[in-house]
Amino acid sequence: MTAEQLPAELAGWPAWTPGEAQLGELELITSGAFAPLTGYLTGADLSAVAARGELADGTPWPVPVTLTVPAGALPDVAGHLVLQDQEGSPLAVVEITERAPGDAAGTTIRIAGPVAALREPEHGPFRSMRRAPADVRQELAGAPVLALVTRRPLSHRHTGQLRYLAEQLKARILLLPLVAGPADVVRRPESLVRAVLAAARQLPPSALVVPVPLPPRAGKGEELRARVMIAASHGATHLLAEGVTTVRSEESDLEKFGVGVISPGEWAYDPVSEVWRPLGLIEPGAERGELSDGELCALLDAGASVPSWFMPAEVTAELRRARPARSERGLVVFFTGLSGSGKSTLARDLRDALLERGDRTVSLLDGDLVRRLLSAGLTFSRQDRDLNIARIGYVASEVARHGGIAICAPIAPYAAARSAVRSMVTQVGDFVLVHVSTPLAVCEQRDRKGLYAKARAGLLGSFTGISDPYEEPADADLVLDTSALSRADAVAAVLLLLRRSGWLTPAG
Repeated sequence: MTAEQLPAELAGWPAWTPGEAQLGELELITSGAFAPLTGYLTGADLSAVAARGELADGTPWPVPVTLTVPAGALPDVAGHLVLQDQEGSPLAVVEITERAPGDAAGTTIRIAGPVAALREPEHGPFRSMRRAPADVRQELAGAPVLALVTRRPLSHRHTGQLRYLAEQLKARILLLPLVAGPADVVRRPESLVRAVLAAARQLPPSALVVPVPLPPRAGKGEELRARVMIAASHGATHLLAEGVTTVRSEESDLEKFGVGVISPGEWAYDPVSEVWRPLGLIEPGAERGELSDGELCALLDAGASVPSWFMPAEVTAELRRARPARSERGLVVFFTGLSGSGKSTLARDLRDALLERGDRTVSLLDGDLVRRLLSAGLTFSRQDRDLNIARIGYVASEVARHGGIAICAPIAPYAAARSAVRSMVTQVGDFVLVHVSTPLAVCEQRDRKGLYAKARAGLLGSFTGISDPYEEPADADLVLDTSALSRADAVAAVLLLLRRSGWLTPAG
């Protein structure tokens, strides 16, 4: 089925909005980057990919490409599913040829079938740089092409390897930054593209940069295979295998994709010539190794200098924009605990203490206040509780995006909802989870609002701790029991954590 053949019944078909990673995968299918794939894999295809690295018909294929949707989004009789963007505008239609349980609980459905694009996607920054693989292949045709597919900013080692290998191969350089999902060092895909563009200034002018929305893969071998496939679809003849010093024997089947995978071997910085070279060309003992991502992040978090031998100054400047020092970075302090645990009181006291310092902007999102203003009309069902927490997380992440501190104090009884907020926030700032672990008996004894008494009498349903569960955090950054700590000491403990971790300057 093509877009021209879509029937008038389109408006009556069920529709669903995929997440960011799934939107990226959809774009890879419809743009031809996943050619010859034209849709989502069947169960037979998935089994063949897992067993032999090929589709059921024998076509070489390295990774699973699946679509899993909530069971409630797809009626049993539906033969099609419309995929839409975040604004609700249709992007494509899946003709459902197979459906299967997506998980053991039956809460999701995995569907397979061909995809018909309705229009080109418009979401995401640097949209003008995203190009159809066929166009890139046409531009690069006629000469060897050395590609680097990366989720990381490029250091001097990367640019040195690319120049060295491109000269040997007489090849053009193709940089393919992967912009689906968060990047560890730079956090956001647009920051990764800016950093790669900055590094490209160290390369020959003919180097081409094309962002690709490839979602993160499960394992290292699967990730390498996905990168080879993407490089091949964009016309690369060779791939510089980032972070791989040798290609293992079990990965020798990568040649079937028509791309030579180059393992550059061990490289190090030569302080004599002030360039990166293959290790064998440097006098033993004189070389320097590369900084790990963790070491680089630690330098950026502290606002310390990044060594000039490690990374071009232009790239470092982009990293500082993407990952400012913690004392300048947005932060969400998220208190969670039972009603009456003291979290609202601590949140207000923390806000006041930060306002007295005067060096950070502060916003307080208290649970009761949010319920009255942001989430008026929501019930206390699990679905509405999760929606309430998602709304709090969204507002808090926007505060963090602009460098402020957001203090949140909802009950937030469910671990999955708290995890979703952490994931949302850490794309733009930092997240600290404080569990106010005051025992239920103490909370009930305080009961200034009489809520526990009403819940015990059956007058309140879905009350956390009585008729509804509270899932204690296993990932809290700080645990405070206000039955054992004074109000002042509890706030002091939070401030101490913020100072020691660098979000507050010691002098404040």
